[in-house]
Amino acid sequence: MNRLDERLNKILPTLTSEKFRENRGLGNEVPFYAFDYPAESEVQVREHVDFLVTQLAKSKPALKVARVHLFQVLVDMLEERNFYDKAVKLQAAKGGEALLKQLKGPLKAEKVADFITAKWPVDDYDAYLIDGVGSAYPIIRTHKLLNVLQPYTGLTPLVLFFPGEYDGQSLRLFGQLSDTPYYRAFRLVD
Repeated sequence: MNRLDERLNKILPTLTSEKFRENRGLGNEVPFYAFDYPAESEVQVREHVDFLVTQLAKSKPALKVARVHLFQVLVDMLEERNFYDKAVKLQAAKGGEALLKQLKGPLKAEKVADFITAKWPVDDYDAYLIDGVGSAYPIIRTHKLLNVLQPYTGLTPLVLFFPGEYDGQSLRLFGQLSDTPYYRAFRLVD
């Protein structure tokens, strides 16, 4: 069994533990967690998140978990505003840079946080699992979204599945791109 498999196998027991659900041991910090992994393992991790959601529904049906695929959220937001097809045409006609420029306003972090918490209200869920981060780059930056989500989620645990490296202080998307330091997340499992 490789190291990633070992870490993946620790997630379900962590999510179902009283310590996780009750935010114990956090010293009054925000209950945000990061599970970092090599970007080339995206499919394996995505499949494991599917497994987690299914297992949690079976083994802990009272534990309500919101599975938030970040890229799909962005697509849904564009579709809701009838902008998705226009965005595809804009990218084909003028390229990715022109598209990114046009999406800055409609998909800024505050609006994404509003959408997430409207679709998955914090009072209805015991935890959030957010994946699809790599697919959503560079449209939205993870550190900005986490900073904006924090006031919305309060004491509800949030787990970010992050294709890159998290050293406890900063996120490095794909293990290469430096993000602004983010000090509020804990490593989900070592």
